[in-house]
Formats: sequence, structure tokens, C-alpha cells
Amino acid sequence: MDDPTYSHWVVEREMVLEVVVGVSGERHHGHHVAPLQAAHEAIDWRPEVPRGDRVRVKEHTCDCRATFYELCRAGGLMFIRRTHRLRGVVAVHESPWALSKEVEALWLRLLIGSAR
Repeated sequence: MDDPTYSHWVVEREMVLEVVVGVSGERHHGHHVAPLQAAHEAIDWRPEVPRGDRVRVKEHTCDCRATFYELCRAGGLMFIRRTHRLRGVVAVHESPWALSKEVEALWLRLLIGSAR
């Protein structure tokens, strides 16, 4: 598109490239987490501890809700960061840091409501 009001992002996901196009200035929402299933895995949330110089957010859920999540990578490992905002108080927790394959599977379970 040659229209300057549009911005283009290229997102790489497991060797598949998809182009996301949005109007400049618009807020871009992430995924919405599915409702929690009755039988679900409890994630071992721990208080956030700065462990790496740089943390890269690979994916995130929409922050329009009080609690949102980020799939993060740092130091060759991955983890999920949970941020909860309530009445001006922000609490940040992290899942255990682990190998990419394990955390990406946990991320999918979180998105579909079978882990929380």
C-alpha cells in the first residue's frame, strides 16, 4: 500500500511471515485470553525478578483488561509475564523460565483457557 496513513509490520512465526497492516495512530490489540476451563493447569506464578539485561516480548495479549500476559524471551530462555492492574496498583509476576518449546506450549494453553 502506498498510502502513508498505513504502517506495515512483518511478524515472523516459525518460518511463516505474515504482514499486519494497521492505520497509523490506532491502538493494536493482542489476543484475548479464552475463558478459564473448569479443569485447568495452575501456572506457578512468581514475583518478577530482573534476571536479564534485555527482555524481548514475542507476543502479548490485549491490555484492555485488568490482567494481561506477555510471552518473553531473554538469555536463551522464555517465560510468561503476567501484569495485573487494580485500583492503581500494578502487580507483575512471571512463570518459571524454561526452554522455548515448553513455554510456547504453556502460552498456547494459557490462550485457550486450559492454564492460568
